[in-house]
Amino acid sequence: MEKVFINGIWQFKFDMLQAAALGAIMYYFGTWLRAKIPALVRYSIPAPAVGGLTVAVITAVLQAKGVASFAFDGTLQTIFMISFFCTVGMNASYKLVLRGGLMVVAFWAVSSTVSILQNAVGIPIATGFGLNPLMGIIGGSIPLIGGLGTAGAFGALFEDEYGVAGALSAGIACATFGMVAGSVVGGPVGEWIIKTRRLVTPRGASHGIFSKGPLKDDAVLEEIGEFTQAGTHEDAEEEEEQVSGPHLMRNLSWILVAAGFGSAVSYYLKRAGITLPPYLGAMLAAIIIRNVGDKSEWYEIDSKCVGMIGDISLGLYITMAINSLQLLQLANLAMPLLIMMAAQIVLIVTLAYFLVFMAFGRDYDSAVMAGGLIGFGLGATPNALVCMQALTNKYGASEKAFFVVPIVGAFLVDISNAAVIAIMTGFIR
Repeated sequence: MEKVFINGIWQFKFDMLQAAALGAIMYYFGTWLRAKIPALVRYSIPAPAVGGLTVAVITAVLQAKGVASFAFDGTLQTIFMISFFCTVGMNASYKLVLRGGLMVVAFWAVSSTVSILQNAVGIPIATGFGLNPLMGIIGGSIPLIGGLGTAGAFGALFEDEYGVAGALSAGIACATFGMVAGSVVGGPVGEWIIKTRRLVTPRGASHGIFSKGPLKDDAVLEEIGEFTQAGTHEDAEEEEEQVSGPHLMRNLSWILVAAGFGSAVSYYLKRAGITLPPYLGAMLAAIIIRNVGDKSEWYEIDSKCVGMIGDISLGLYITMAINSLQLLQLANLAMPLLIMMAAQIVLIVTLAYFLVFMAFGRDYDSAVMAGGLIGFGLGATPNALVCMQALTNKYGASEKAFFVVPIVGAFLVDISNAAVIAIMTGFIR
C-alpha cells in the first residue's frame, strides 16, 4: 500500500491486489453482520452492500475530518464486473423464453416499459434541480431495474466518460435504497390487491374460495432453480459433479471467451465514437455463445455452474465498488435523490397495478406477479422472490408467478434495460 503525506493529509493508495483483498474481507464482514442483524436479511440487503458501505462510511469520515484520503485500483473490479455480466448473458437461453411462452414475453415487455418510464421520471427531476440530466438515469432504471451491478458499471462510466460528478456514489445509494424499498413495498401492495379485489386464492382464507391444495413454493423454486439459482438439488452426487474442477473450468473458459470477444467489440465501437460500458459487448457475446450451443448441441453451458461464477464475481465486484465510494459527493444530491426515489415508488406501484394486475388476468397469480414486479423493479430478483413468497406463504402457491417473474428479473430485463439506458443516454448527451 502506497502512503504519502500531501497538503497536510495522509493519502493511501491500494493497488489492484490489495483492493481485491479488502473486497474479499469486507464481503465476509458483511456476511457476518447479516447473520447478526436479522433486518438485513429481511430486507434482502446483500453482504457486499453491508461490508462495502462500512468501508465507504469510515473513509468518508476520515476524509471529512482531514485525517486521510483513500484511492483504490479498479483493474480487478472491472474484470469481476465483466465476468458477472457475461454470466447474465450465458443464462439467456432462448429455450427458456420459449418454455415460458407469451406470458414471459409480455412480462418482459412490461418490465422494459418500466425501464423507460423510470428514466422519464428521473430526468426532469434532475433537470429541475439544475443537475446533469444523466443524473436522472442514475436515479432511474440504472440502479432500480438494473440493480447494484448496473449502478456500478454505468456510474463509473458516467463519471469517467461523461463527467457526471458523484454518479457512482449516487447510483449505489439509489440501488441500496431500492433493495430496502423493493422488499418493503412489494408484499403489502400485493396484499392490498388481494384484499380489496377479494380474489380467489389457493387457500381460500376469507378473501376467496377453497381450491386444490397448493404446491409448496420450494418445489416451484426448484423447478426454475436451474436458471435463477433459487432452487436446490436433490441429488448430492449430481451437485458434487457439477462443481468439479474440470466442469467449472469448462464454463469459466466460455465466460473468458465471451469477455475476450466483448473487449474487441467495445474497442472498435469506441474507435467509431460509440462509448458504452465495457460489459455490454461481453454480455452480447455470451448470449450468442449460449444460444449457439443450445441450438447446435455442439457444447453445453451449465446454468448452475455459470450462476456460481456469477455470484462470486458479483460479490467481489460490488464490494470493491462500494468500498471506493466517495460518499461526501452525495451531500448536495441528497434532496434530489430522495425526491426521485419517492417518485419511483409511486410509479412502480401504479404500473404494478395497471400493467400487471389489470392486464395479466386480474386474478391471484397477477396480484403475486405485481408484487414481484415491485420487488425487482426497485431492487433485484431476490427482492421479488421475498415479496412473492410473503404472499404465497399466506394465501397459497402461484406457480405462474414463480416461473415468469424470476426468468424476466434474473436476466431478460437486464438485456433490455442495458439497451434502454444506452439509447436514452445517447439522446441526452
